[in-house]
Amino acid sequence: MEKILQDLAEDDKSALEQLFAYFYPRLYHFSRTFLKLEDGIDDILQEVFIRIWQNRKNIGNPSTFNSYIFTITRNILLNELRSRLNNKKFRDRLFQLSVAEEYRLTEQLEYNEMKRFVEQAIGDLPSKHKEVFDLSRLDGLSYKEIAEKLAITEKSVEYHIHQSIIYLKKRLKNQGLFSLLFLHLFW
Repeated sequence: MEKILQDLAEDDKSALEQLFAYFYPRLYHFSRTFLKLEDGIDDILQEVFIRIWQNRKNIGNPSTFNSYIFTITRNILLNELRSRLNNKKFRDRLFQLSVAEEYRLTEQLEYNEMKRFVEQAIGDLPSKHKEVFDLSRLDGLSYKEIAEKLAITEKSVEYHIHQSIIYLKKRLKNQGLFSLLFLHLFW
């Protein structure tokens, strides 16, 4: 591995091909297990190896490369999962795959009721908390992006999100675990 990484740092594209041949099956399995779907895994893994190539000069210790490449993959997968969870078609497809046919109607009704309750709780947040929360959870903006957009500090953004979550957890406590899970997955 040390020789391959050294060659990679010296701009040897065949070293990248060797890494790809070695890691692709393991990363594919990891990604498939993580996402529970096969859609888009090749694109994700292509992004992983693009990042490896872009950072080839900065790859230090060969003994930690395995952790390094899996961390990059996990981070890209998390970003992809967040993006997919904001997509209604994906959520519906995931729901279809995860629930047996006879339970879907009941689950859909409970889902809609819980969603309505969560939306109402979010709507009742104090205005600044709601604005920051919506930018974070609905628009997917980072704390830094929200801070720039609202001309406040990142610490203020963190405070508003924290206070919103405390409020929503208290409000949803009586609704049981499902509503908390819903909040964390979809909001």
